[in-house]
Order: sequence, then structure tokens, then C-alpha cells
Amino acid sequence: MIQTSLDIETIRKDFPILNRQVNGKPLVYLDNAATSQTPRQVIDVIVDYYSNYNANIHRGVHALSQEATDAYEAARKKIQTHFNAAKTHEIIFTSGTTHSINLVANGFTSILKKDDEILVSAMEHHSNIVPWQMLCERTGAVLKVIPMNQEGELRMDAYKKLLSEHTKLVFCNHVSNALGTVNPIEEIIAEAHSVGAAVLVDGAQAAPHIKADVQKLDVDFYTASAHKTCGPTGVGMLYGKEEWLQKLPPYQGGGEMIAEVTFEKTTYADLPHKFEAGTPNICGGIAFGAALDYMNAIGFDAIAQYEEELLNYATEALLKIDGLKIYGTAKHKTAVISFNIDGIHPYDIGTILDKLGIAVRTGHHCAQPIMDFYGIPGTVRASFSFYNSKEEVDSLVEGVERARQMLL
Repeated sequence: MIQTSLDIETIRKDFPILNRQVNGKPLVYLDNAATSQTPRQVIDVIVDYYSNYNANIHRGVHALSQEATDAYEAARKKIQTHFNAAKTHEIIFTSGTTHSINLVANGFTSILKKDDEILVSAMEHHSNIVPWQMLCERTGAVLKVIPMNQEGELRMDAYKKLLSEHTKLVFCNHVSNALGTVNPIEEIIAEAHSVGAAVLVDGAQAAPHIKADVQKLDVDFYTASAHKTCGPTGVGMLYGKEEWLQKLPPYQGGGEMIAEVTFEKTTYADLPHKFEAGTPNICGGIAFGAALDYMNAIGFDAIAQYEEELLNYATEALLKIDGLKIYGTAKHKTAVISFNIDGIHPYDIGTILDKLGIAVRTGHHCAQPIMDFYGIPGTVRASFSFYNSKEEVDSLVEGVERARQMLL
């Protein structure tokens, strides 16, 4: 049964940090696009691991090692199920989305040739720009950019014209961290595949809001970070189709990723261990699985419905403030509002909001090309989660108006 409404007060009790004060004011946490908060249910899993079965995995015959291994691999299975990967070994544990992208970029060094073309969208996080620039420097491949319009939407007509037999890779985020735009990745993937190109989708910002089905999307690579989905920092995942993961060489060498080592020759382990050198973030992986359990228990349909209510409520209220402009007005977007007020630097607004206990992000949000496109130094970004309340939105609006009156 699809839940149609959320009991926000009960949900908020799951998050201990929401009870604290900042600068003598109740915390209003609206920086969820940077990192989400962690519920007690996930914190308890972390405490339980370190209290009761902290041990290295895959290597020991003793009880603690077996328990840790079972829990870690159970978490991998949860992630496979959540994203509907065809096989468990198509899920690679990484330190996060940045690590996942670099793993793929490194692997394609041995595949790309001079003058091959790779496409990246104009609204990417730096983590989905810089690794590809580095890849082009190593291989001689050419980087081309899919442009965007003033509403913060990709220009799909231009994208289709950029595609050719020379296109080998396409990179696009599922959701823009700076604007909240939900990109048409189904169409992007299908068009790329029509010319034989592979596609990597950066799902870091989508994962808290959208339950991606990687088989339905037919995507070649998909990434996510636990700390965006109520989990801990320092752990994430890379999904890759088995045939692609088999083609890519290991990203790092060391323990765990080997089958046999001699001084003459080393052979590599099967998937997924081929890409998981060294002792992983065992507790982080287990907690990632627990975080997805928590969010699935609430229900992603219910989360999406409520967050859309918050987005519409906040958008309407903020636009009543004199001189306020919202950047990113796509028809399809998640609960992110990036805005400025004429004549005021975003940093100054963020500083005043912090004094009021309101946490927002200011700056270019690791998406400087977007800010250059709009000709601005940055924005104030308020990003909402399912544990935020309309009362907190009211506090934000009051705080922004107060900042406007103080700074103009």
C-alpha cells in the first residue's frame, strides 16, 4: 500500500540532531543536498557493529569475521535490490560517488583512443567534469558539452546533434545538485546507445528522492553516496553492467582484489572484489544498507509527494520577497531552491541565516560552470528532505526577509 502522507513529527524524532540548537536557536537544517542527516536506526547499526562484531571481512575463519562478512554482503544485496541490478556482483562498494566516477574514468584510459568523443552535461558537479578532463588528457579524446537553457534544463536538440559514431561515453547527473533539475536520463541513455556509446549517470542527488531502476533505465553505470540517503559519509556504490565491469581493468592494486600473487604474475579476483582493493569501510557499507531499509520503510512515493509539497510551498513563499530570483525553474525538479536577492552577495545571506540557526549552502556548489552560465558568483541553496517541516520553511522565509532588510 502506497503511503499518501507522512507523520513528520514521528519521523523527526528518529533524527537526534534535529533536537539541537545553533547560536541559541532551534536548528533548521536545509543543506540536505550536501549531506542528509542520520536517523537513530542507522546510528544504532553503527554502534552495534563496533560494539559487537568489529572484524575484517572475507579473510577470517573466526566467528566475528564471518558475522561481519555476512552483514557486509547482505548490505550489498540490499543495494542490488534497491537499484534493481540484475546481479549482486554488479554492485561495487566505493568511498562515494567521486570514487565511483574516477574508477570508471581510470578504466576507460585503456579503451579510448585519440579523437574519440565524450559528452558531459553543462550542469554537472565538478566530480563529473574533472575526471573526464583528466581522461581526455591521458587519451587524446575530446570532451564536448551538452548545453542548458535559462530554465536549467538540458537542450536535448543540441545533445542529439552532438552524438555521432565518434561518441564513446556520455555523462550526466540524474538530478542537478545546484538547481534540482531532474534530467531526462531515459532519453539520454537511449540516444547514446543508438550510436553505440556507454552512459554513466551520477545518481548522488537523485538517490534521496528517486528510486532508480538500473535495468529499466538500461544504464551502463550508475553511482550513489550513502551520506545523501541518511547513511554515513565515506561509502557509496558503483553499479556497472557486468560486461562493462569485466572490460575495465582494476582501479587499485592490493589485498582482496587478487586471485593469486607471485612475483612473476598476479591474477585478479572475480567481480565485485576486482575493484575492492584493501580493507573497505565495512561498517559504512552495513550502515548504507540500513539507511536504504529506513527510507524504503517510509516509502519513496510518499517521500516524493511530501517533498514536492515542501518545494511548492517554499517556492511560493520565497518569491514574495522583493528582489528574490530563483535559478533552476525546470518543469521537473526535486526539493532544491537556489536563489539570490538583487544587490546582496549569497554568502552574506547565508551568514545571517546561520546566526538564526538556519543551515543553507552558499557558493557555486561545486558546479561553477552553472554559475558562469548565469553570470553570478553563486547562490543561496535551500535543499529539503522528508524530515523537514513547513514550519521550518516559514523560518527560512522569515530569515531571508530579515537578511534582506539588514543588508540593503
